[in-house]
Amino acid sequence: MAKRVGILTGGGDCPGLNPAIRGCVMKGQEFGFEFVGLVEGWKGLVEGITMPLSVDDVKEIISKGGTILGTSRTNPYKKEGGVQKCLDNIKKLKLDALVALGGEDTLGVATKLYKEHKVNVVGVPKTMDNDLSATDYTFGFDTSVTIAVDAAGRLKDTGKSHRRIMVLEVMGRHAGWVALFTGIAAASDWTLLPEQKVSEQDVEKMCQHLRKVHERDKVALVVISEGVKLPGADAGKEELDEFGHMILRKRGIAQQLCDVIEKKTSIETRSAVIGHMQRGGPPTLFDRILGTRVGYKAAELVNEGNFGKMVAQRGMDIVPVPLEEATGELKVVTSDWMKLMETFFK
Repeated sequence: MAKRVGILTGGGDCPGLNPAIRGCVMKGQEFGFEFVGLVEGWKGLVEGITMPLSVDDVKEIISKGGTILGTSRTNPYKKEGGVQKCLDNIKKLKLDALVALGGEDTLGVATKLYKEHKVNVVGVPKTMDNDLSATDYTFGFDTSVTIAVDAAGRLKDTGKSHRRIMVLEVMGRHAGWVALFTGIAAASDWTLLPEQKVSEQDVEKMCQHLRKVHERDKVALVVISEGVKLPGADAGKEELDEFGHMILRKRGIAQQLCDVIEKKTSIETRSAVIGHMQRGGPPTLFDRILGTRVGYKAAELVNEGNFGKMVAQRGMDIVPVPLEEATGELKVVTSDWMKLMETFFK
């Protein structure tokens, strides 16, 4: 009897989701699976909202950004009766298994459903932040950094024309991988990561360095992650999402840093925030291949009955790892990477 498998994409969207959906569906068809698209992440399972998901629906989506299933930050554990509604709808929709594509929050829910209710679930890691443990890379990261590096180069061009210091804010929340890779690849003159506590002395050191660079090059570039906290900065009233994360879009950290630099250096400084542009557009080659491979492997795990696992990239291999291992601890930038980054602040 063919298995009926639900697929959902939760949390922030990113390039690579559609290739992953495609990889899972097309491989699953070889096993005789029937797929059901759960619309807008865990919200689709809570409310029983579905859409068809056949080979015809997915065969042309490998180059498309976003997710054809839609997404949300819905947390069933924060909705009254949300978990029970998920369990009821699994039965109502006659789902034999779930494939959940998401980051730490989406897969955190998957982990709980597996541990507490024995739900047959396989996780697929998706986050442009690249902050999931147990996997070397997540799809979405390469595309987002590629876009950020392009933006940084454009900022340096206009900054040099006007003899300015330029500040680029990138996404990343609590992990600075996007800022780190952007800063290194774009030859930034300073990069600020959420893993590093920024002191007044650090700000002074940065500004002294930027003055030196600007005098030499007639421009200077700073890359800052959205999750950085500046000394004395007013974060304002915190607004949290359903997973307890502060919503960062209203903080304006780039402009705060811009004001500090201009005040301390007396050099005209401008900031830019690329924000959700990092989430959209066609996935890069790397993200198309990685998304395809992890989706393909997820279908294999369902066929094997190997549930409670997440598909991970380890070196060149795609392997299953326990969901609990993948979501137990955030993967943040290590000191070795920071030393590498700081070597190029010349």
